[in-house]
Amino acid sequence: MSMPFYVSPEQLMKDRADFARKGIARGRSVVVVQYADGVLFASENPSQALHKISEIYDRIAFAAVGRYNEFENLRIAGVRLADMRGYAYDRRDVTGRGLANAYAQTLGTIFSSGGEKPYEVELFVAEVGDEAADDQIYRLTYDGQVADAHGFAVMGGAVDTVVEFLTSRYEEGLDLDAALRLAVAALGHSDTSDRVIPESALEVAVLDRTRVQPRKFRRFRPDELGRRLGERGPASPDEPHPEDAQPPAMASPAAIDDPADPTDQTSGATPPLEDPRTGEPPVAPPVAPPSQPGQDDPQR
Repeated sequence: MSMPFYVSPEQLMKDRADFARKGIARGRSVVVVQYADGVLFASENPSQALHKISEIYDRIAFAAVGRYNEFENLRIAGVRLADMRGYAYDRRDVTGRGLANAYAQTLGTIFSSGGEKPYEVELFVAEVGDEAADDQIYRLTYDGQVADAHGFAVMGGAVDTVVEFLTSRYEEGLDLDAALRLAVAALGHSDTSDRVIPESALEVAVLDRTRVQPRKFRRFRPDELGRRLGERGPASPDEPHPEDAQPPAMASPAAIDDPADPTDQTSGATPPLEDPRTGEPPVAPPVAPPSQPGQDDPQR
């Protein structure tokens, strides 16, 4: 009988954590930004059918990055849990904190179990309150850890680069359009260059406390994103916008060196037989005629 290969618990947990982190880092970033009237979610997602941002309950939304089949199972489980709790007790008993705790227990159990691989997912669970101070954002990692975020949060992809961009530009109390432009610019930011993500490749949704309906979740369509984002240029402040670039100065006719032009005085070709202005032989270099009253002097 052969002895099983032994691996220390520390090494086993480290290997599982590295495996999950690598899978999550391959996904595109998801950004959550608090603004004056709610919470905004934004992500680069070319698919119009497979959503990374979804509604869970009246005031609760869910965002994820990683393997789609894994976080979709978690989303469905969260919807069922919220519906059962709201039906059995009261809709006010369904909270973002309770849902985040349920997700943390599930992810922690899967990560600690040696019988299956850890989930390669990270989650955001957000709940919008009646006031900005009551908004809640929870970030859950692959191993079941829970952390509450304030202002903004990022997961997946180049997290450090996006967080650095948002840290230097985020301000409390932003309106919806300003928060949207900031989130989209952060998604397109990188250490080497910035890019403009087309509206068709963006997935954006909000929890809007100003909506009169009990359901506060709303998803943006590409045409609405185009109106709200407007004309977008480089996100980097050091790179000028194309409209701000100065057009190249036009050379004066006397400075154009064209050998085929018989009036060219700089090409070194045979001098003209007569002055094109006066019709007389060029005894001296031609002089520009004096300007007439009411005309602009081209030499000024």
